[in-house]
Amino acid sequence: MERWKGRVALVTGASGGIGAAVARVLVQHGMKVVGCARSVEKIEKLAAECQSAGFPGSLIPYKCDLCNEDEILSMFSAIKTLHQGVDVCINNAGMARPETLLSGTTEGWRTMIDVNVLALSICTREAYQSMKERNIDDGHIININSMSGHRILPTSIMHFYSATKFTVTAITEGLRQELREAKSHIRATSISPGLVETNFAFKVHDNDPEKAAATYESIRCLKAEDIANSVLYILGAPPHVQIGEIQMRPTEQLS
Repeated sequence: MERWKGRVALVTGASGGIGAAVARVLVQHGMKVVGCARSVEKIEKLAAECQSAGFPGSLIPYKCDLCNEDEILSMFSAIKTLHQGVDVCINNAGMARPETLLSGTTEGWRTMIDVNVLALSICTREAYQSMKERNIDDGHIININSMSGHRILPTSIMHFYSATKFTVTAITEGLRQELREAKSHIRATSISPGLVETNFAFKVHDNDPEKAAATYESIRCLKAEDIANSVLYILGAPPHVQIGEIQMRPTEQLS
């Protein structure tokens, strides 16, 4: 991770869970991290904690609604003005709504597409353009995907969410191919976790907190820090090594 010291990483959805864990570990390793979310109070608290801990990097909170392209473009413009540009883009922000294919709402579907697919694609495009205009040829784009992007569970409320994550799998491989065609050494990686103990289930089962809590009690789940450590592994790989996909589940998870 030595070569990343002082360089700029963007982490979307950095206010909690996986995003906060990734932001923290990158700051711990000396990176300048822009952490964005719709609400930045938790990121501001994390930034203060990182500073108090004496971490060599820094965390810069940025308020951004990823459903709004203009806000995303303004964020990249601000990063360019204040920090030159993005060297590492961690597309972590994602959301699931309990919307089935047979009776789901169009609004719920659209929100998942906006965050899980379009925002990820816009951030990827803008990060690449930021790297290209500064002749950065060793950057990295990491998409926090899901095991739901590789298999379909017989759980109807997760089917549309799975469709958006299958799209992320396709986007990541398509991105890798386009970077090769462009003769770029910028790398693209997808991390697909299984069950991670975060607030995710509480957002899916927002009307049934007991069911959400039970999701994490059935097995020993992954922790957000496990995914953050996989980000370090990916960024620490030698320049000639392209890690395209990491799939990781709790040992006790069946599917």
